[in-house]
Amino acid sequence: MTAKETLEEVLQELRACRICRDAPRYLPPLPHQPRPVIQASVTARLCIAGQAPGTRVHASGRPFTDPSGVRLRRWLGIDETVFYDPTKVAVVPMGFCFPGQDRKGGDLPPRRECAPTWQGRIFAAMPQVELVLAIGRYAQDWHLGDQKGRDLTAVVADWRALLGRPGFPRVLPLPHPSWRNNAWLRRNPWFEAELVPVLQQEVARLLA
Repeated sequence: MTAKETLEEVLQELRACRICRDAPRYLPPLPHQPRPVIQASVTARLCIAGQAPGTRVHASGRPFTDPSGVRLRRWLGIDETVFYDPTKVAVVPMGFCFPGQDRKGGDLPPRRECAPTWQGRIFAAMPQVELVLAIGRYAQDWHLGDQKGRDLTAVVADWRALLGRPGFPRVLPLPHPSWRNNAWLRRNPWFEAELVPVLQQEVARLLA
């Protein structure tokens, strides 16, 4: 039986990870130098599970340093000081490195090597996390487990039942805060009218 890993041990190994570049299991190797981006601690009770870093986050090395981060923080009801305090908020994406772009300039999906390699180890080292905000379908499929075959609207619309499911941590599904989802937000005004106030209450409770 091996000793339980500490979070710092896992993070140290993660930050040195080069699997997708040097020993890729899927698709071509990562076309650039890996730069894993994560924010985590053994005290954060709130965890944001996104997709993967984009170009701006790859350059900054900090999660959500882009317009989507501005919208996300508005949804959460917190400012940058709180958001970037790892003792309060963890940010654990499904892919830790910028995956590159497709021919149309859109970001590629998270590298498939990431989640099976790291997610279990990270959350085992963070048992104090009480709420995971699953942003987008990649995070929702991983953290909710039984939503495949349902589109994002159906999953997010079912947020009350999903948030109330037994188990720990609880999981709340969200759309991605990217500007690409502006049309989705206009078509689904219930999201900001009904879900966001509950989200802000939960965040305020966890950060108290």
